[in-house]
Amino acid sequence: MSEHLETASKSTVQRIADSMDFLVHKIVLIFLNFVNEVGSFCLFGFQSFRLLFTKPYRYGEVIKHMEFIGNQSVGIIALSSAFTGLALSFQVYLGFKVLNATDLVGPLVALAITRELGPVLTGLIVAARAGGAMAARLGTMRVNEQLDALDVMGVNTKQYLIGPRIFAAILCMPLLTALFDFMAMFGSWFLCTKLVGLDQAVFFSKIRDSVEVRHINEGLIKSAIFGILFAVICTYKGYNTTGGAKGVGEATNRGVVVSMVSIIIFDYFLMNIIRIFYVITGMAQ
Repeated sequence: MSEHLETASKSTVQRIADSMDFLVHKIVLIFLNFVNEVGSFCLFGFQSFRLLFTKPYRYGEVIKHMEFIGNQSVGIIALSSAFTGLALSFQVYLGFKVLNATDLVGPLVALAITRELGPVLTGLIVAARAGGAMAARLGTMRVNEQLDALDVMGVNTKQYLIGPRIFAAILCMPLLTALFDFMAMFGSWFLCTKLVGLDQAVFFSKIRDSVEVRHINEGLIKSAIFGILFAVICTYKGYNTTGGAKGVGEATNRGVVVSMVSIIIFDYFLMNIIRIFYVITGMAQ
């Protein structure tokens, strides 16, 4: 009887050990795949961006992609930002009304928009609209062998197709973020002064006393980095598409999802990095 129990105990311990080994192996494999993927993204983006500044120059392609990423995003950014400002201001107003501190609605909304919501929401919107289109376009060209045809003709596809898209995203994202900030604050002003009756002079005075240029610059710096993120990720996914039409859809989906998650994660680290930089340089109070 004791031998049977001992054998059963050893069998249970062995199964637990095997399960732990399998779990550790899977975790290590996932981590290594993640590191490999990040390295591939970085190498792909660096090579493509560096080739943009070699002959033959593709600045015409940059302008074309700036029109697609920037100009065609103006409408959705303006509409989204205006209602973001309205909704955020109303919620903050309801909370501060209880505390009899409604004069602080303006500066709180202004800081939240310029430092966080402006760059993050702009990045998410543009990543979904323009990033998804990038991945789908390049994925379609890959499965239709158009990229292979360009390679045969001696055209460097990374210089011609990838570099201009990344550079255009870097240039357009701060401009779109500035538009988002302006329209969101316009919505905040409209709600606070026209709908709930706050004093307009106090509204602007509190914002002027609280918001500094460095707060606006923080959001613009973040937005440029977010532009690099979604442009590199989505073009990489599209450029390396396999599996025909189904692969194009999967690459587009993965590109958009990874871009949006990366923007949210990077926002936290960028916030702390910029804050440390301001403290070191003496710009933070």
